[in-house]
Amino acid sequence: MNANTPSSTASGAISGAIGVDVCIVGAGPVGATLAWRLAAAGLQVAIIDRAALPPMEHPAFDGRAYAIAAGSRRLLEEAGVWQRLPMESCDIREIRVTDGRPGRPPSRLFLEFGPDDADQPFGAMIEARALRVALNASLYATPGVHVFAPDEGTVTRRPEGAEIRTASGRVIHARLVVAAEGRRSPLREQARIAVTRLPYNQCGIVCAVAHERPHGGRALEHFLPAGPFAQLPMAGTAEYPNLSALVWTEGEKVAHRLAELPHEAFAHEIRRRMGDEWLGAVTPVGQRWVYPLSAQYAQRYTDVRLALVGDAAHGIHPIAGQGLNLGFRDVIAMADILMDVHARGGDVGAPDVLRAYQARCRPANMLMLAATDALERLFGNDNPVLRLARDVGLAAVNRITPLRRSFARHAMGL
Repeated sequence: MNANTPSSTASGAISGAIGVDVCIVGAGPVGATLAWRLAAAGLQVAIIDRAALPPMEHPAFDGRAYAIAAGSRRLLEEAGVWQRLPMESCDIREIRVTDGRPGRPPSRLFLEFGPDDADQPFGAMIEARALRVALNASLYATPGVHVFAPDEGTVTRRPEGAEIRTASGRVIHARLVVAAEGRRSPLREQARIAVTRLPYNQCGIVCAVAHERPHGGRALEHFLPAGPFAQLPMAGTAEYPNLSALVWTEGEKVAHRLAELPHEAFAHEIRRRMGDEWLGAVTPVGQRWVYPLSAQYAQRYTDVRLALVGDAAHGIHPIAGQGLNLGFRDVIAMADILMDVHARGGDVGAPDVLRAYQARCRPANMLMLAATDALERLFGNDNPVLRLARDVGLAAVNRITPLRRSFARHAMGL
C-alpha cells in the first residue's frame, strides 16, 4: 500500500516486525468492527487500509446513510462504536411495504410491520459519515489493534502462516489474513477464488429529503415497475427537523438523467414515487449519488490462511437493505469462532477453523442473495398477473401475525 505518512497503532508509532493473530485488509465498517471485536477478546490484530482514518469527516451532510438492523446495532453497541456516534441515530419503528406505479396511489393491499411485531425497533438509520468517525475512534482507542493507514501491503500466504510487507516498511506476521476490501477484493483475486456476478442493468439513486410532516420512525418500501423506492427515517437537524434518506432503483440511463435534474424537477420525481402525500412537501437535501447495482457471490470464502468477509464474499441487491448487515453477520460468526479457538490456545488460521467459518456463513448468505434476487425479479416489473399475485401475497402475510413476526425477526438479524 502506497503510504505518504507513517502508520501508527493504538499505542503510537511502530517499526520493524510485529506478530499478530489476525491481519485485516480493509478498514471499512465490516473490517473495522471485526478488528475491535477480536482485539477486545485478547487477540492481537493488525488492520491495513489505503486511506487515512481521520478523526472527523467533512462536516456537511452528504445524503448517505446506513440502515442498521437490530442485530447489527447490538454488535456495534458491544464494540463501543454506537456510543461514539457524533450524531443522533433514528430508530425504525414501523415499515410499510406497498406496490404501485409512479404518479399513482399505492395498492390498497400492503404489508406493515409495527410495534406489535417486535419488542424493540427493527433497526436504526445513521449517517454514513457518523459511523466512519465512530469506527475510526474505536480503532485507535482499542489496545491490541495496530492500525496501518494510509498504507498498503503485499501478502504472502503459506500453510504455516502469512507475511505482510507494507509500503511503509513494516513486516507483519499473522496466522490469518482477512479480506475486507469490498467487491473488487485483490486478495480474493490473488487466491483465485471465482466469483459469480448477476448484473441488473440498474442503478440506485441515493439522496436525502427534508419533508413537511414528521415521519414518526416509519420507513416505506414502495415497489415500482423500475424497482423499489425506499424512504428511511433519519434524525432531524436544526436546519431540517424532518429528514429521511431515499434509495431508489431505476434503469441505468434513467437514473443518471434523474440525478442530474434541476432541484424542483428532481423533487417532482421524488413526489411521483412516494406513493402518497403522507410526508407532505419534500425538498432534496445534500448530494445525489448514483451506484450501479448487481449481485455477486464468491464460490468459497476461504483459502490458505485467508478468509473473506463482507462485500469481498458477497454482494446483494439493496431491495431489502441487508447488504452491510450481512457483513456484520459475518463479523459475528467469525469473531465467535476465532475467539473460541484463541481461548483454547488453537491456531485461528487452521484449515478446520476456516471450514467452520464458511459452513456457518455461506449457506445463510446465499439464501439471502437468492431471496433478494427473487424479490427484485418479482416486484421489478409491470406484469398485471404478477402485480396481482404479489399484492395478494403482501396482504396475506400482513394478516398472518406469526409469519409477519418471523419475517421481521429474520430481517432484524435476531
